[in-house]
Amino acid sequence: MKTIFSGIQPSGTITLGNYIGALNQFVQLQNDYNCYFCIVDQHAITVPQDPQTLRKNIRSLAALYIAVGIDPEKATLFIQSEVPAHAQAGWLMQCISYIGELERMTQFKDKSAGKEAVNASLLTYPPLMAADILLYNTDLVPVGEDQTQHMELTRDLAERFNKRYNNILTIPEISLPKVGARIMSLQEPTKKMSKSDPNQKAYISLLDEPAQIVKKVKSAVTDSEGIIKYDKENKPGVSNLLSIYSILSNKTIPELEEMYTDKGYGDFKADLAQVVVNQLQPIQDRYFQLIESAELDEILDLGAEKANAVASKTLKKMENAMGLGRKKRK
Repeated sequence: MKTIFSGIQPSGTITLGNYIGALNQFVQLQNDYNCYFCIVDQHAITVPQDPQTLRKNIRSLAALYIAVGIDPEKATLFIQSEVPAHAQAGWLMQCISYIGELERMTQFKDKSAGKEAVNASLLTYPPLMAADILLYNTDLVPVGEDQTQHMELTRDLAERFNKRYNNILTIPEISLPKVGARIMSLQEPTKKMSKSDPNQKAYISLLDEPAQIVKKVKSAVTDSEGIIKYDKENKPGVSNLLSIYSILSNKTIPELEEMYTDKGYGDFKADLAQVVVNQLQPIQDRYFQLIESAELDEILDLGAEKANAVASKTLKKMENAMGLGRKKRK
């Protein structure tokens, strides 16, 4: 069975876009792959974080993973900082990385643009990301298009390590999401929906109350044409709403277009809002059962134990190959 690794930062509540583009697919993947799902809290601190808020977000994200359908009997769910091998292997990856290739990372350029000073970790976190993946002999990494550059670096670092030291690391393949999985902002439909968007009307959180969801969907940007038709270039707002509706209702976009042939945006948005509310209600119910429970701690304890066993073994092989530490005398 092939291995999949995926990590999400605990930097805010997961959006409907994250759910459709990633978490919902993970629920299916866990049936066919050996899955490791990691809450990458060490990546989160590459930018300043309030400690109490970060800790709350870590627990919240863990609860949402389970609430959407991740089964701890099938997949390993764990917190990055609870597996010391990540930071240790991250340093080893830094030691074979070049400043030039790290400076070329688009996300580093974007996040550092115009700033007088940035954290060194903002430059060096791609090697940590590589370590996250490589520690588990990962075959496939499901990522969005914005992460393909980091994945190419991960593959380069793995190949470089294997060439210099030993053929230890598995070279992971990139798994891009299916067409239509990219959910856009409700207010700026040419931009990806993001939990970090300062405009809260731009995204739906998995924990939004029904009234909030209805309000956000009703205020979603469309156009003045009044025709419910999929046309990504000329009607990005309507097309985005059709994508969400289609995925959550299991109806094709042509079916939805036909359903609303003689109806306006008001009816369309009202029905879509109800579809979203119905989809999120059981997730929210399960989330609130878990968030303060001992069950969640038990799941995370077991996940850390399982992840530690695999990651520590890979780390030891890497350290031995690089000549670190002592070899035991026989």
